[in-house]
Amino acid sequence: MTTLQSVPAIGTHPASGSTASSSEVSSFKAVSRAETREQLSTATYDLLVIGGGILGISTAWHAAQSGLRVALVDAGDFAGATSSASSKLLHGGLRYLQTGAVKLVAENHFERRAVSRDVAPHLANPLTFYLPVYKGGPHGAAKLGAGVFAYSALSAFGDGVGHVISPSRARQDVPELRTDNLKAVAVYGDDQMNDARMALMTVRAAVESGATVLNHAKVTGLRFTHGRVTGAELEDSLDGAEFGVSARLVLNATGPWVDHLRKLEDPEAAPSIRLSKGAHLVLKRTSPWRAALATPIDKYRITFALPWEDQLLLGTTDEEYEGDPADVRVTEKDIAQILDEAAFSVRDQQLSRDLITYSFAGLRVLPGGPGDTSKAKRETVVTEGRGGMLSVAGGKWTTFRHIGRTVMSKLAELPGHPLGEDMEPLSRLPKKQPLPGIANPNAVAHRLLVDGGTPGPRMAADTARHLATHYGSLSFDIARLAAADPALSARIHPDAPEIWAQVVYARDHEWAETADDVLRRRTTLTIRGLATDEVRAGVEDVLGNR
Repeated sequence: MTTLQSVPAIGTHPASGSTASSSEVSSFKAVSRAETREQLSTATYDLLVIGGGILGISTAWHAAQSGLRVALVDAGDFAGATSSASSKLLHGGLRYLQTGAVKLVAENHFERRAVSRDVAPHLANPLTFYLPVYKGGPHGAAKLGAGVFAYSALSAFGDGVGHVISPSRARQDVPELRTDNLKAVAVYGDDQMNDARMALMTVRAAVESGATVLNHAKVTGLRFTHGRVTGAELEDSLDGAEFGVSARLVLNATGPWVDHLRKLEDPEAAPSIRLSKGAHLVLKRTSPWRAALATPIDKYRITFALPWEDQLLLGTTDEEYEGDPADVRVTEKDIAQILDEAAFSVRDQQLSRDLITYSFAGLRVLPGGPGDTSKAKRETVVTEGRGGMLSVAGGKWTTFRHIGRTVMSKLAELPGHPLGEDMEPLSRLPKKQPLPGIANPNAVAHRLLVDGGTPGPRMAADTARHLATHYGSLSFDIARLAAADPALSARIHPDAPEIWAQVVYARDHEWAETADDVLRRRTTLTIRGLATDEVRAGVEDVLGNR
């Protein structure tokens, strides 16, 4: 087993006895849990959002921008479930063209471009996709060529013109591309992200706009006043403390658990959603990948092979799920299916099980009804319950800003306008409000490489690039932490770019409470297969040294 790099002994992790305080390097600091619970239990909020996935986070962000007093709670970590288990894409939805949903694709492209160009260019990056056309496949080269041209046209050719290239040309960028019976390769462009990091930056944006947030706080019951839902009873999952939150309106944004909470409001509430399970595998790469593969499996489904976080991401599955959302797991059947489907276009040496570093599964929330989940529309549904609680479900990552605006429009139009008079109209809010840390990641990485913010050795190139593309200009706060205590500039694991200063930063600025919060969602150690016992123990030491 690979061990940690040698670091100064203190008991024995560099950050556990560090004198550096992240409050010294940033004006933004997460409020302690005790203070947050006190705020939540003593104030009356305009809006309580239950659910810290991207739908709830986006709504809290937009609501706080509009001037409402907003609280956001989640039973686990922010983006701890479905929102950090996506395919990591911001995309227009090429497959939607088959159903004639031209307007939907154009709207998705608009949102994709807004996020990747104006809202979070430091967290999203363009990615070229190769769509291989094999002999006997579900689509012909002419059809796919026309499809990617139309797809790029709906994006105003902002990512170039969709076209077709030869197998030999594609193989130069993707050496692991299977070329047996490969007739042609269609090319188009979309964007990629680290979904957990995007969600965390949106939480920070909500807090900077005035929202009060708390993770690891589960709802144990709802508060009612004259039959109306007016808040929730909660329990801190970390220390068992019980408290409550009062609000004029409660929004149920609990994703796969949305019907569970609706039954707390109304035990007779009928199911409103169905769930589809999507599993993914993360593998070490056997060669450089300068493009992603999107391989048609049948008329409706595509399997992806995506270069992501220096690894290869494969998936996804799509099957109806009827179990407890908390029990969703990657099964042996899922692994076999993903590898078998990837083998249509990826060479065997890249698909060895020995290369798998991590696997994860999430649940898509779809409108209730019959039919194949792979053909279901990814609609956002907003409903009002018997007790006045609003529930929002569905949607997709690409349109997270639009979903927030949709919910805000619903709030403004509620009968009696309980919140409408206190809200700034959406038309007066910035249309493309950037997320914290917005900056050109190339420029940030260059600055970090030039001076690194440290008096010691120059920052490694992979660390500089990693910080720039996960924090943007906030990277300089982390660099200054390392400058205040050079021990924090040490790598957490020798095979990953992250440094110990990021753990301190996650603890003090990003609401990290558990080792998994840090290793799975605030860094990439887990997905790289590097969350060893020693690494985990070191992170726990840092988190315990508040």
